[in-house]
Amino acid sequence: MAVVGLAALFTASLPPASAQALLSEGASVAVRIKPIDQFRIGHEEIRFGRLTYLGGFEILASDRQIGGLSGLISLDGGNGFLAVTDNGHWVSGRVEQTEAGVPQGLSDVRFAPLRGADGKTLKARWGHDTEALALSGSGLYVTAETKNAVYRYPWPIATGKERMLEELELPDAIRSLPRNTGLEALAAAPGDGPLAGRVIAVAETAPSGLHDLAGFIIGPDRTETFGIARHDRFDATDAAFLPGGDLLLMERRFNLRDLIGLRLRRFKAGNIKPGAVVEGELLLEADFGYQIDNMEALAVHKNAQGETILTLLSDNNRSLLQRTVFLRFRLED
Repeated sequence: MAVVGLAALFTASLPPASAQALLSEGASVAVRIKPIDQFRIGHEEIRFGRLTYLGGFEILASDRQIGGLSGLISLDGGNGFLAVTDNGHWVSGRVEQTEAGVPQGLSDVRFAPLRGADGKTLKARWGHDTEALALSGSGLYVTAETKNAVYRYPWPIATGKERMLEELELPDAIRSLPRNTGLEALAAAPGDGPLAGRVIAVAETAPSGLHDLAGFIIGPDRTETFGIARHDRFDATDAAFLPGGDLLLMERRFNLRDLIGLRLRRFKAGNIKPGAVVEGELLLEADFGYQIDNMEALAVHKNAQGETILTLLSDNNRSLLQRTVFLRFRLED
């Protein structure tokens, strides 16, 4: 596997994400869903700050490999998706939805192992704790938390047998992050924003509540750092850019003291600069009184009406005690 510099990776141009079939040679999996009509349990409201709850469901899959979903991208106006699991698998499928983006079911769900440059699976060779996905003009990027690495794959992942193209050359500031709480969130900036041509990565947690979350601006020439103010024992789990260039960060709290929690923050693109510490705007906070679980994946797309839709997905750790929940919100700008 080649470890390559950054410049060559940010110059290519890929076709936009489309409805083309993914993982055509992957294993097909039967899934059932349990609708989640109310986001706040026992309450009928659908507006939560600047977010409107569209709907969601719990995913019940016939194969446990569909569990552990940790990274997500929405495709074809929300009609399709590609996800990655924390044990080194791709998962794809079609989302049955209304024109407004209300999710109603899943179909054609498939999975296949991620492969290294030599064709062997990541699980068979080395660290495969894959946690996040980002699709940019130069390829599909995947983080591996245990190695604190970022891998580049071709796009699309049409058969599921595509091999890794390269591993990015990253600075010691990233490589030295703790193995189990390292690179967790990844987002590729849109081409028309102030961070165009860059990928943003965020470490899962910080040494203590007095420390900021470490953020990294990975560009064609170098990697620069910034900070995200950390509060209330929340850790970063995923990130995604809005079409206008602002960054969304999803955070999770999952411990015996606080039980379970979800937080979404929005950061102005112009505020994300080397050396800055950003606070952001709180969009959503939820606890065990809401239909959440171990929320780890976040994706953004535009629906047929041009509205901005957020999709949130949980990682059930392939445990019978946890759920895989798929939630959709509309951002009211």
